Amino acid sequence: MSKGPDTKSEHATTGAEHVAAILRDRIVKGELAPLDRIVERRLSAELMVSRTPIREALKLLEADGLIEINLHRGALVSEYRPEEALLLFDVIASLEALAARRVTETMTADVLRQLEDLHGTMLDHHRAGRTNDYFDMNTVIHDFIIKSCANPVLIATHQRLMIRARRGRFLAIMKPERLEQAVTEHEDLMQAFRNGNAQQASEVWETHLRHTGETITEVLTSQSVS
Repeated sequence: MSKGPDTKSEHATTGAEHVAAILRDRIVKGELAPLDRIVERRLSAELMVSRTPIREALKLLEADGLIEINLHRGALVSEYRPEEALLLFDVIASLEALAARRVTETMTADVLRQLEDLHGTMLDHHRAGRTNDYFDMNTVIHDFIIKSCANPVLIATHQRLMIRARRGRFLAIMKPERLEQAVTEHEDLMQAFRNGNAQQASEVWETHLRHTGETITEVLTSQSVS
């Protein structure tokens, strides 16, 4: 007689993924800084979950490269070094540029409409000074373009890299001049989409991501010497 699904195991996995998602967001947005210690007992009480999903979540974050688990010191948020950011965005810029090209080449009225809606919402957040909401919508736009390129190899590769790189993008928009430049680059991309110009879309988006990588590198470098 075959056994049914292990409900307890499924719940533990779901709980661990939920905790991991919360911690990823805090690391990305700087609420948990490099070398900050994640205390299991404190987190368990805050989130009202047992220690088991906490420990499983920490293993997921360690696999992502976001934390390091030390036998004596416990779980610490990994450092994010300038040279790592530059290397990551060197690859990410090429991947996202290719995605923008493919999306333009296969653009449908429905995809363009969705992009216009997302872009408009992002601009509303920017004008209102809602930085966190702007960042979240900015991320949705980048992810939507990747997903819409319909290349599973590109999508999987990008996802693995962005787990490590995403917190850097939040650092970049903290610089007002870069934020304004980024908004302009997003509008330039939308114009390329509207015109069906795949070459322009690719060039604009690669420049956009390289600017992001350069800004993050500058921010991280200044932090390391301050």
